[in-house]
Amino acid sequence: MFEDEPQLAWIAMPYRITVVTADGTKIGTAESLLGDEQEDIFHGIAVKAADGRLVEIPAARIKRITGRGVATDLGQDEVSQLETYREEKWFGIGWGGLFRKHPEWQSRSGS
Repeated sequence: MFEDEPQLAWIAMPYRITVVTADGTKIGTAESLLGDEQEDIFHGIAVKAADGRLVEIPAARIKRITGRGVATDLGQDEVSQLETYREEKWFGIGWGGLFRKHPEWQSRSGS
């Protein structure tokens, strides 16, 4: 999926972009990047799934990031088994507002 699109670096992934399974079925939208920008280590993304859950997709399951969407290697049957995103275990990179050129770190704290 998205093979005809230029690939983007993980830190350039558009906010709330569509995330799809291996066969192109929409999983949901990207809500947060999970990684270490200084070390250029990408851990994955937090995705708001179609069923309303906020889930984590590990970087190893993400195959392509473009300006149109994020392609994963997940099967449709695996989506319901994705781990629930837990803010307290990450520092996420937020998009920092409409006019920022670079992401900014946002401290995440669980309730």
